Amino acid sequence: MDVSKTKTSFYRRLYVAWLIDSGTASSVPALMEATGMPRRTAQDTLTALAELDIDCQFAQQEGERNNAGHYVIRDWGPINPQWVAHNLHQIKAVLGYP
Repeated sequence: MDVSKTKTSFYRRLYVAWLIDSGTASSVPALMEATGMPRRTAQDTLTALAELDIDCQFAQQEGERNNAGHYVIRDWGPINPQWVAHNLHQIKAVLGYP
């Protein structure tokens, strides 16, 4: 199956947002473990969520230092998270994720 870079990039962003919002993976190391993506790709994907108007914020853990905390989806913007959840199998298949 030949899939465009635009589609894989879009699906990767949707999947990362879903992982964060579902509580499955809400840190860069957890995203790397869940998807197998390199650290830089995970970081770039988190940053790119804003391009889809998905509001993803880092929530610092109370009393912790050195970026201890997790990411939270505050607003999905124009994206329907139910569509993402309903199409997870297809999204993961296109991306080659387990």
